[in-house]
Amino acid sequence: MTSSNMPYTTLISADTLKPHIEDSGWKILDVRNDLLDRDAGLRAYQAGHIPGARFAHIDADLSGTKTGRNGRHPLPPRDVLAQRFRDWGIDNGTQIVAYDAHGGMYAARLWWLARWLGHSAVAVLDGGWPAWLAAGGAVATAEPPLTYGEFVATEARVRVAASQDVLDALGDTGRPLVDARLPERYRGEQEPLDPVAGHIPGALNRPWTQNLTSEQRFKPPAELRAEFTTLLGTRPPNHVTHQCGSGVTACHHVLAMEVAGLPGSALYAGSWSEWIADKSRPVRTGAEP
Repeated sequence: MTSSNMPYTTLISADTLKPHIEDSGWKILDVRNDLLDRDAGLRAYQAGHIPGARFAHIDADLSGTKTGRNGRHPLPPRDVLAQRFRDWGIDNGTQIVAYDAHGGMYAARLWWLARWLGHSAVAVLDGGWPAWLAAGGAVATAEPPLTYGEFVATEARVRVAASQDVLDALGDTGRPLVDARLPERYRGEQEPLDPVAGHIPGALNRPWTQNLTSEQRFKPPAELRAEFTTLLGTRPPNHVTHQCGSGVTACHHVLAMEVAGLPGSALYAGSWSEWIADKSRPVRTGAEP
């Protein structure tokens, strides 16, 4: 942990991480990825990564088996994911740090999954790989030696919404759904990944990129809080559900709200790619919710 024995639970800076890359109580996970190139993240990891980091693959490690009806990145079984954490050398007292090269859009998925397994000491490297390089952080190409942990999953620290929960909330303005995809996908003008374009009726659009500064770091907590308050009004965080295309970038919103001091929002894990697998579920196009 830290010198004050307080874990990092949302974000961590490159300068703060530097002194801990050899600490046995810390594990760093590289979550670089490209949705259009399955092997891009592993190639990037092999070309250079933070010393001691292990690679976590969005599909192979951080998602379950696709059935054609549960979305592009379904949640893995909790026991399988817990075993993966042990394989990475993680214990229940380990400080986990996740990073990517895309403003946290993939690292936030690991952050959310760790909390889903009940782990609180997990943080995203703010600014990711570019921030690490800019801070003069060391770079390694060799994989670290295998170590095994004794991680045991406990009660989830995050909330999961199923498709039926989203259906039940349709038309209920007190239970807002926030779509983290880019506006052109929300409006149904472009859809590079899924067979149907548009959005879930009633969903509010806030692209996940709005959580970041021009330097691809998270905005200050007060700024994030003001923006989410403008979007959600007086509706409490625990009435909010986030979704995206497949349950990855929506995790960025859950993290951003946590950073903003607005904890308790839920993730619709199946998201748009699960929603459209059932043709009876309604779809809307255009800019209006």
